[in-house]
Amino acid sequence: MSAARRADEGEREARQPARPHVPDGRKPLHPVKRVVLATVGVILLLVGLALLVLPGPGLLLVLAGLIVLGRAVPAVSRFEAPVRVRAMQATEASVASPWRIAWSVLAGLALIAAGIVWGARLFPRLPFGGWSTGSSLILSGTILLGLIVWSYRRVNATRPRD
Repeated sequence: MSAARRADEGEREARQPARPHVPDGRKPLHPVKRVVLATVGVILLLVGLALLVLPGPGLLLVLAGLIVLGRAVPAVSRFEAPVRVRAMQATEASVASPWRIAWSVLAGLALIAAGIVWGARLFPRLPFGGWSTGSSLILSGTILLGLIVWSYRRVNATRPRD
């Protein structure tokens, strides 16, 4: 590179206003967008943590929360890789055998059926009867079935063909 060109580039850099440092090279976020992303990330993270002990896709929601939160707070991104590895291992294990797939599908269908029973209040003595509970059970069952399909496709796409 010629000396004149280097000097030209140096002048251009000096004229540009200083931008805050962003580690991954992305441009800085607007403060409102940062707050919205942080809020959504924390909510996903908290719901994911709750679903680690409740029926549902907890580890995947924790991963989603970390990804969104990492966009708003770059320091959080360092936790993403280990959780991603563990989530993908759990994904592979969930569809490792036909029996696991069958039991997972039955669990998803059972959640949907329980949601209908709770929502329609077919048994009046059930606690928290109504569509608020029923719809959350139906949604959990639908998400479970969708994740089974996604996991199966993902695992079979990476397996070598015979």
